[in-house]
Amino acid sequence: MYFLRTLILLLFCCLTHAAEKPNVVLILGDDQAWSDYGCMGHPEIKTPHLDRLAERSMVFSRAYVASPLCRPSLASMLTGKYAKQHGVTGNDVDGNRNREKRDLPVREKFHQLPNFVRMLTTNGYLAHQSGKWWEGSHMDGGFTHGMMPRPSRHGNAESLEIGRNGLKPVTDFIDDATAQKKPFFVWYAPFLPHTPHTPPERLLKKYQRESRSEDVAKYYAMCEWFDETCGDLINHLEKTNQSKNTIVLFLCDNGWAAASTNQDDPHQKQWNQYALRSKGSPYENGIRSPIFISWPGTIAPARCSDFAQSIDLFPTLAALTGLKAPNGLPGINLLDEQARKNRKTVFGETHSIHNMTPGDPDDTLQYLWCVEDEWKLIIRKNGKDTTQYKDVHLWDKAPLHLYRIKDDPRETTELADKHPDIVEGLRKKIDAWHQSLR
Repeated sequence: MYFLRTLILLLFCCLTHAAEKPNVVLILGDDQAWSDYGCMGHPEIKTPHLDRLAERSMVFSRAYVASPLCRPSLASMLTGKYAKQHGVTGNDVDGNRNREKRDLPVREKFHQLPNFVRMLTTNGYLAHQSGKWWEGSHMDGGFTHGMMPRPSRHGNAESLEIGRNGLKPVTDFIDDATAQKKPFFVWYAPFLPHTPHTPPERLLKKYQRESRSEDVAKYYAMCEWFDETCGDLINHLEKTNQSKNTIVLFLCDNGWAAASTNQDDPHQKQWNQYALRSKGSPYENGIRSPIFISWPGTIAPARCSDFAQSIDLFPTLAALTGLKAPNGLPGINLLDEQARKNRKTVFGETHSIHNMTPGDPDDTLQYLWCVEDEWKLIIRKNGKDTTQYKDVHLWDKAPLHLYRIKDDPRETTELADKHPDIVEGLRKKIDAWHQSLR
């Protein structure tokens, strides 16, 4: 009944305020583990602004991205599709070799697909891109305003400084849209807490310890710096009286952990950028991210243990704004309690980081995975990879891993040999899901 009342209230708002469409602000963190927030229980990292947002949000703590890597993860959010479906499986076609020319066919195919930005702008919204944006210019993606007038790999210098160097382009856009009395959408995807880890000295000093590696201290400080920028954005909405009619969504593109936290693994010395079981991997520190949905006065704050996934953004945004998502999207409206209850399993895929094969997404497939109830199965696929770039996948050659994930979220105890029946059942579901993707 609680969720039914929420949906009735949402429908009432959409009907009675049809002329006053809700604004939408999407905050996208970049390289932050699912547990590294105060509201997710981290004992040291301070994230007071995101904690406050969580307090007034519907929080999905057991949520996953479709791919644990920047570009394909964002592409899945935009389109509501898995990487195999939209074709953007890695960050590059062939590393840095003739990057723009080789990447063009991937972008052209990608922009033939519907995305939620175009859904909003074709229905009267102004939309602003800031921060990371991989798919050409912001105009290619359907934005009316933005910081990427020309194509760049993942962001030009100005766009990647957003947050680190203030929020003026974003707040100016909000003020301009408000003056025009137009509903607005903000894509705030700062290069935070992503490397380079260059936090303000005042924050770094808070986390430095004699017993703590410097890369960990810098990462912790970056998480707090990112949180401060989120607070600046949310505070601007409040100061300009936009909060009540603004939906704020939060999630991260993928997880991350410092390389020094994994020095007991003999393979780690081959990869010094971050811990092996984090970004780019199918482990929880790669694929898991909490999702917050806030709309004061309309969505009641709650903690939800049902599965959620980044592909759900498109259908959820369509429902919240009273618009229609394309038919056949694999995600669900996260405010639909029955749809959440019907979802028993979440799936995902992991490809090579620095190469992909246009027209053949499975060519560089590294892992398939699923989570169901208390269990998680990871299957190694050994697709083509480029050793020139020392991709993070090269260390793990085991054919599969099974974890009792509810009791063991850090994936410390491998159980495949003890539960062959569970392995076989989940393997069949993964195969059927992957074969169904079109």
